[in-house]
Amino acid sequence: MPYLSRTLKATALGAALAILALPFQTAAAASEATPTLETVFVLAKRQPYRGDFDALETPQMDLVLDAALLARAGALDLDRALDLSASTARQNNFGGLWNAFAVRGFVGDENLPSNYLVNGFNAGRGFGGPRDLAGVESVEVLKGPRAALFGRGEPGGTVNLVTKRPQFEEGGAVRLAAGRFATYRADADYELGLAEAAALRLVGFYEDAESFRDTVETERYGFMPSLAWRVGEATELVYELELSRQELPFDRGVVALENQLGVVPRSRFLGEPGDGPMVAEVLGHQFEVRHDLSSAWALRLGYNYRDTSLAGFSTEPELSGSRQGLALDGQTLTRQRRSRDYDATYEVFRGELSGAFQLGGLQHRVILGIDSDEFENDLVMLRARAPSLASQPSLAQLQAINILQPVYGQFPLPTPTPLTDRVETQQATGVFVQDQVSLTDRLEVRLGGRFDDYEQRLEDRSRGRVSGSKTSRFSPQLGMVYALTDSASLYAAYGENFRPLTGNDANGNGFDPNQSTSLEAGLKMALLEGALDLGVTVFRVEQDRLLVVDDPSAFTLAAVGEAESEGLEVDLSGAPLPGTTFWFSYAYVDAKTKNAFNDANFGREIPAGNRLLNVPKHQASLQLSKTWRFGRRTLELGGGGLYVGERLGYFGTDFELPDYTVLRAFAAVDLSEALALRMEVDNLLDETYYTNSFSDLWVQPGMPLSWRIAAEYRL
Repeated sequence: MPYLSRTLKATALGAALAILALPFQTAAAASEATPTLETVFVLAKRQPYRGDFDALETPQMDLVLDAALLARAGALDLDRALDLSASTARQNNFGGLWNAFAVRGFVGDENLPSNYLVNGFNAGRGFGGPRDLAGVESVEVLKGPRAALFGRGEPGGTVNLVTKRPQFEEGGAVRLAAGRFATYRADADYELGLAEAAALRLVGFYEDAESFRDTVETERYGFMPSLAWRVGEATELVYELELSRQELPFDRGVVALENQLGVVPRSRFLGEPGDGPMVAEVLGHQFEVRHDLSSAWALRLGYNYRDTSLAGFSTEPELSGSRQGLALDGQTLTRQRRSRDYDATYEVFRGELSGAFQLGGLQHRVILGIDSDEFENDLVMLRARAPSLASQPSLAQLQAINILQPVYGQFPLPTPTPLTDRVETQQATGVFVQDQVSLTDRLEVRLGGRFDDYEQRLEDRSRGRVSGSKTSRFSPQLGMVYALTDSASLYAAYGENFRPLTGNDANGNGFDPNQSTSLEAGLKMALLEGALDLGVTVFRVEQDRLLVVDDPSAFTLAAVGEAESEGLEVDLSGAPLPGTTFWFSYAYVDAKTKNAFNDANFGREIPAGNRLLNVPKHQASLQLSKTWRFGRRTLELGGGGLYVGERLGYFGTDFELPDYTVLRAFAAVDLSEALALRMEVDNLLDETYYTNSFSDLWVQPGMPLSWRIAAEYRL
């Protein structure tokens, strides 16, 4: 999107915020007393696109990772949070520069971050760096396809971040932390009243850290203020700003030699420190108006605008076998140097009406709405690449580094030349409806669907070529819930999902979207009089129109690949005894290809039945804690573990990442009403493990034993 257009939109948003602030200023000036936050009314708490349903009434499986659970798990970023959901597996994270995950075995576009939602708005697409959780209240893992309400998205499920907004309770906290590898962090969260019915919440963080990786250092900060105004007894307006900047090096991890990991230590950095850090920035705005039309009906209007960018240089292992010298002598790693200047904007409008009514003696709970969004992805990349080994290039031409005895800066850094220069725009408008009907006191049926008009435009500036495509999609959903008792229910659901594909085919035409279908059934129970929640689910997901190579000689692409995933999930959480918390999540996921094809990265022949990349068959997460009270003081001790099974580490080969188990422990104590201390230890047994990979030359090692001490002062 042109700079002028972005500036005008940002100016308009700022002007709107100033206008919204006028009533606060007027009210404050008219009041002789200090503003207070007296809650005189409460608006209905409904999540966008979700309606007013409790867990036992919902014919899908949702996991809510709340603030207390995230704190006990030491989850400061999205990757650590999603480790709590066994159905979610880490994927290639683009050298540590974005979040990538598969839900129920399927990942989205590997050339973009995995999409996630923020308060129901698409926000994951783009290049803002790995997501910090400083401004996040909870993380929701919504399993299964959700296109019937949310529109295009990831095939296996959706992740939604619920942000910290004003709660009309004045106060807050400042938290300072220090940890191993010279890690220092500060967090602040404070809410204050601007008038009787207005509140401002200020959330921010700053982190400076070295790493267990040689020469790798990061610096990041974020500021996420939000403003809430209760215009009347039935209306609330909320504005949120997201501003962040991260400086972090591009780090592809370590290499395996002849499928063997451990040839180099997990600390070894194989890039070039002289490249400096990559810089990822975010500027985002969210507006939302919620209005209760009556006790049964509510209206929600929203607007989201998010601008992200990523820029910098990187030196990374070369994956082309004809250029890679490592196979010749086991120590000379050929690398390539790239320069990236990426910019992406996302703009979303949304309107939603939800409510309940009686018709024909049956109760209907309805959600209906319309939304429109535009995603613009501007990519400029330069590359300096080694010639073929057949030409007997010099070590300098190979940009070589000895993996056993690395010397950084041994050769002058080459100047990259143009490789990619394009901008892609995706636009979609959708209308949706969902009706959950109570047929009897125990049986409910959910019917719904969404119709989307989607348009893609791809401008290849390097070739002076413009292409595009248009399509329409209807995404249905069907569900049934049967209440066995007041505390147990059975459910079954069918849904469809679609996800746009980037690029074009041999004729310059865009691709039809990737399509997936899902069947699932499960049992939900509240045990021990509601102290524990149990969910057991079986599922099957099929995916069509995966992007693959249709002509290996020309390396042109077509959307003809197929894959499937099936499995079992068990989730159990709650407080089984006074003062205790318990969290357990297990998943068995069998994800594989359905037809034979050439993969889109290396052109390698992939047989039917081949496992999908980075998806373990078995994964489990466990968290436990116990709290003791001593008068007004508390002591909490806890810990947990994560088990990840063997995974395919290089698509179309037999290279595997080994299974691993990492354990952690924590202790937290309240020294006074205002001061608390916390200590955490991760990877207690100092296990060497690897979280994800893209090939045997791009393997991400996990962090060794580490610790963090934090002090929190409550204001």
